[in-house]
Amino acid sequence: MRIFKFGGASVQDASGIQNVVKVLETVGHQNTLLVVSAMGKTTNAMELVVKNYFEDKTKLQESFDTIYDYHYNVALELFETKQHPIFSRINDLFEQVKGFLAWNKSPKYSFVYDQVVGYGELISTSIISAYLDKCGMKNTWLDVRDCIKTNDNYREGTVNWEHTQRCITENVDQKQLNVTQGFLGSDDNNFTTTLGREGSDYTAAIFAYCLNADSVTIWKDVPGVLNADPRYFENAELLNKISYREAIELAFYGASVIHPKTLQPLQRKEIPLYVKSFANPTADGTAVMKGESISPKIPCFIVKKGLVLMKLSSLDFSFIVEENISEIFKLFHDNRMKVDLIQNSAISFSVCVDNKFNQLDDLLNTLKSKFKVTHYEDVSLYTIRHFDDQAINSLQNGKEVLVEQRTQQTVQLVVK
Repeated sequence: MRIFKFGGASVQDASGIQNVVKVLETVGHQNTLLVVSAMGKTTNAMELVVKNYFEDKTKLQESFDTIYDYHYNVALELFETKQHPIFSRINDLFEQVKGFLAWNKSPKYSFVYDQVVGYGELISTSIISAYLDKCGMKNTWLDVRDCIKTNDNYREGTVNWEHTQRCITENVDQKQLNVTQGFLGSDDNNFTTTLGREGSDYTAAIFAYCLNADSVTIWKDVPGVLNADPRYFENAELLNKISYREAIELAFYGASVIHPKTLQPLQRKEIPLYVKSFANPTADGTAVMKGESISPKIPCFIVKKGLVLMKLSSLDFSFIVEENISEIFKLFHDNRMKVDLIQNSAISFSVCVDNKFNQLDDLLNTLKSKFKVTHYEDVSLYTIRHFDDQAINSLQNGKEVLVEQRTQQTVQLVVK
């Protein structure tokens, strides 16, 4: 069996959904399970519903109407008649989420978030399943919450693999075309949970693992995995093959390749992952699998912008030792700072962090009471995997390098 994942960009409108049919007509649709995200920016719109529910209920109906009209118009373009059963289905799903908000007593934001936001996937897959039927592609719509079981850590559910294996085996007919949702699961009380960052890709990997799938294909609006983000680097090149380990390394340094949690279950059973273009489905794209680290063997460029570099040294020129470093990292944790690079010597400690939660001032005030601190805001961290001199020179040209760090395969530069 094959697992196909279509993200929100690929099904953001009627023409995108029609293109899904074209992809399936081109590459085949038998023995296939489709994992589909919410359409376009629906998840963001659903998050606004949750925000309005907690902060301003007078705007709640307006936020619902925006989402309803969007999906209604897409369905009308696909089915051309309001009498099609899909419109009743859409209405039912909206009534379900409104009903939940009407009777909900829980003040817990994460719990409410998971019960509401997942309706984006339920609606999108209902429309797509109905449209596939209309196009002669008989399929089974699966509620992923009956298949993937997690704990009750809402917004970051941890998969119960044993229970999930049983449920997927019971619910999935591998001889059919199946359509299900990404990002979602359910806990032991059958409340909806979400799987966190890159949840839909992870969903595809979970199904692949439990079904011993032949492959997973993620259909995107790019030709595959590139060696650099074309928004920041010229002449980005397609990578034909990447090993699981290399993909995890690239993701660790910040590349938008594939999240490690998606790769881990695939790696355990050596299930290949393909990243392909939904605009050109016959092109090879990128294969992530066991084997050589990367092909072609070219430098891979990653950049993280808007970071903060801090250089700390002891007030009395004593050594920066384990006790100091432990205290520093506790402060990073307490102030919710993500550490991207560290470098230390006998009496100094440099660290590049992401001030995502805007707690830099509090952190600096605490650090300055214990250390001599110099800091630089809005720096960029460049990482080059498989670097050569030309690649390094292209980044250093005209930039002030504040920190440089090298290993055998990787060089990192913090620049102003």
